[in-house]
Amino acid sequence: MYIGRFIVVGPNVSAYRVSSRSFPNRQVSARGEDTLTVGPTEDAPETDNPYIAYNCVRVTENGAVLGNGSHVDPAAEKLAMGYPARDALAQSLLALDYEKDDYNTPRIAGIMTDDGQAFIGIVRKDALLVEQVEEPTLVATYEEDAPTTYTLDSDTAAEAAAEVYDADYEHAVCAAGIGRDGDGFELAVENGE
Repeated sequence: MYIGRFIVVGPNVSAYRVSSRSFPNRQVSARGEDTLTVGPTEDAPETDNPYIAYNCVRVTENGAVLGNGSHVDPAAEKLAMGYPARDALAQSLLALDYEKDDYNTPRIAGIMTDDGQAFIGIVRKDALLVEQVEEPTLVATYEEDAPTTYTLDSDTAAEAAAEVYDADYEHAVCAAGIGRDGDGFELAVENGE
């Protein structure tokens, strides 16, 4: 089954996976210690599509944000400014709204706070959903477009990235993982290499 891009958010470990039929020539790369970015590979064809390159993970002093587009940055900025995680997520998703492409692709995002809480959200053409989660929860751009419990058997960022990359959904491209590490967060990349 093809569910598009998806996130799994939990209190201790979370992950994001790019799945794509249209733009498979992408990878996740680290930009410093606190940011992971999705972008085209060197052999990717030229495109003017604004939705294929973005920060997919940002860590702030108040928590970590993950998601499938440019809404990750304002959510991280709001979280860093002290907004409650739920508000940072809801305001950023609502402000940027679903993607205005041929599919009305939803925006998905999650936050793991520095005090152990986790939130997941999606903005679709017909709804904005933001929920606090106590266990790993999945939301995807297609088919699985409402938060649902998901079995994530990972304890580290690297395990989470590998597990969602290998999940039984079609067209895996790359993945990112976030895990709690003492008082901070560890990040990991899985590009299927």
